[in-house]
Amino acid sequence: MGEGKQIGKVTHFFDRLSVAVISLNGGLKLGDRVQFHGPHTDFQQEITSMQVEHEAVEKAKKGKEVAIKVDQPVRKGDTLHPAE
Repeated sequence: MGEGKQIGKVTHFFDRLSVAVISLNGGLKLGDRVQFHGPHTDFQQEITSMQVEHEAVEKAKKGKEVAIKVDQPVRKGDTLHPAE
């Protein structure tokens, strides 16, 4: 699992779009390398697309919900951490 504190938690996953909704516990910006972790999930990716309330953003602060494009399916409850 990724080292460091949890950045956020998956609250929803749109499989047809391959988009995860993340409730943030920390800041996140385009270009960040993150790791998704859960009982059936464990992969790293770079944040290349992020939206807040259907508006494209470059960064988001703690407390926001963001939608990000994901490389693999994720599940509700999976956590997001800084990649090693």
